[in-house]
Amino acid sequence: MDNFEKHIRANKEAFDGQKADRAKLWANIEAQLEPSKPKVIPLWKSPMLRIAATVLVILGISGLIGISFLNGSTNENNFVSKELQDIDMHYKGLVSYQVQLVKNNDKLSDADKEEFLSFMDELDIEYEQLKLEMKNNLDNELVLEAIVSNYRKRIELIENLLRQLNESKLKDEDYGYTL
Repeated sequence: MDNFEKHIRANKEAFDGQKADRAKLWANIEAQLEPSKPKVIPLWKSPMLRIAATVLVILGISGLIGISFLNGSTNENNFVSKELQDIDMHYKGLVSYQVQLVKNNDKLSDADKEEFLSFMDELDIEYEQLKLEMKNNLDNELVLEAIVSNYRKRIELIENLLRQLNESKLKDEDYGYTL
C-alpha cells in the first residue's frame, strides 16, 4: 500500500464527519447546464383535438342542414297557421259576442240556455278535431273550409235563436198597440 492509502485509512474518522452539501452541489451543476426549452406540442397537432374538431364540424353541418330542411317544410305550415289564426280571431270574436247575448237573454229559460250551450260545446269539440287534422297536414284547404263552415254554423244557430226571440218579442209588443 502506498502512503496515500495508509493516510486515508488512518484518518477515516475525520473524513466521515464531513458530508457534502447537496443543494450547493446541485446549484453549481445547474449553473453549468444550458437552459433547455420545454417540449411544446401545438394543440392543432394533437390527435384528440383533431378528432374532437372533426366531430364538432360534422355536428354543426348536419345541424344546419336539419334546420334548413325543417324550415323549408314548415313554411307552408306557417302560411296555413297564419290563415287559421286570422280566421280564429275573426270568428271567435263574433261567436263569443253572440253567445254572450244568448246567455244574457231573459226570454230563454235556463234549460234552453243549457241545451243551446251544450250544442255549442259539441261544435267546439268538432273544431278542436279539425285543428288537429290541420296540424297533421291532411288536405289543408278542405280542413280550412270545414273550420269556416263550423264557425258559420255556430253563428247561424245563434242568429236564428236571437231572431226567433226578437220576433216573439215583437209579436208580444204588437198586441199592445192594436186599435
